[in-house]
Amino acid sequence: MVCGGFTCSKNALCSLNVVYMLVGLLLIGVAAWGKGFGLVSSIHIIGGVIAVGVFLLLIAIVGLIGAIHHHQVMLFFYMVILFIVFLFQFGVSCSCLAMNRGQQETLLNSAWGMLENKTKMDLETQLNCCGLLNVTSSRAQFEQDVQTCPAPCKTPKNRCYTCGLKMLDHATEALKILGGVGLFFSFTEILGVWLAVRYRNQKDPRANPSAFL
Repeated sequence: MVCGGFTCSKNALCSLNVVYMLVGLLLIGVAAWGKGFGLVSSIHIIGGVIAVGVFLLLIAIVGLIGAIHHHQVMLFFYMVILFIVFLFQFGVSCSCLAMNRGQQETLLNSAWGMLENKTKMDLETQLNCCGLLNVTSSRAQFEQDVQTCPAPCKTPKNRCYTCGLKMLDHATEALKILGGVGLFFSFTEILGVWLAVRYRNQKDPRANPSAFL
């Protein structure tokens, strides 16, 4: 059977969804491992990563079952949801690649403001820094964070670096990696949509020729 045939399309779609299932299980496992070892204490961060992993796992299961049974309805919903995910992920990935330092500072300030105090203290301890950014717009919050900072660098004779500066030093490289990985996976998603559309419109050679497909 040539690669454009029914069997090849089925096998390619199944293989792609197996990869998505493995990625979903990996996300769930990493989140549970991080929580178990105390690397991340925020239940919101852990819950968010697990939710993404479960969502990806469910989409992959729908696509896999639809591919195995050549189920028209499941394949339709699979390719619609996957296309929506592609649009969102492609936009986010391009934003990560195009973000400048000023936008990175704004994003960090917004994210820092949403963190729980315990999560902030965990980050300060791990990064050995205090507060986010000592700027006029968030001076009160910065002084409060410095007072409660548990970092080892906080001594009477020593002055800690701000966490924002340490994060921004690596933010550009991290955003490029994140954007690149996001773009790669977004193109695998559009490949999945194309395979699903192609496979859905193909006729199963083993089916009854008189049956309605």
